[in-house]
Amino acid sequence: MSRDGNRGNTQARWLGTGLLGLFLLPMYLSLEVSVGKATTIYAINGSSILLPCTFSSCYGFENLYFKWSYNNSETSRILIDGIVKNDKSDPKVRVKDDDRITLEGSTKEKTNNISILLSDLEFSDTGRYTCFVRNPKEKDLNNSATIFLQVVEKLEKVDNTVTLIILAVVGGVIGLLVCILLLKKLITFILKKTREKKKECLVSSSGNDNTENGLPGSKAEEKPPTKV
Repeated sequence: MSRDGNRGNTQARWLGTGLLGLFLLPMYLSLEVSVGKATTIYAINGSSILLPCTFSSCYGFENLYFKWSYNNSETSRILIDGIVKNDKSDPKVRVKDDDRITLEGSTKEKTNNISILLSDLEFSDTGRYTCFVRNPKEKDLNNSATIFLQVVEKLEKVDNTVTLIILAVVGGVIGLLVCILLLKKLITFILKKTREKKKECLVSSSGNDNTENGLPGSKAEEKPPTKV
């Protein structure tokens, strides 16, 4: 086969792959799962914490399956799973591994919320929590998001003194520069007005001196008195 033939086959394969990718891309982007912007959250031992999770689908959903799973370096298990029939029904729990877990989810106002509340926290609850969603309406397309929970004895206060000092210094410098620019413009304006007034004064004075003899640029000379 000639080089032109091989080149044509290669281009055709690349074109086919590209078209297939464009066809499948909306499918991969349609089902989204989010556990919020924070990748790590902290909670005090013995308290409660809400683990957020929401989902969205461009194609809608029916009998959507969801589950929360927990894993650390030693163990991995499913905490809770359930079904969301459609966008008009709330999530229904099927299996729950721990009585401390409460499903706080709702589909009202299209929030598609499948968050869980974990109560009476223990240090052993530290680990990764994954929210998993599968949508049969999208040919069982699935997606997941993970958040890390760190259970601590107490929450440490963040010292923002240095940050506040830096912000104050930066703000002061910016304010000083603005004042300098305004002062510069004011001085320029005053000097300009002063020069204009001085110029007007000189022109006016020159005009008065030349009116006596009618000669421009010269003063009138006094004539001595005529002798009798």
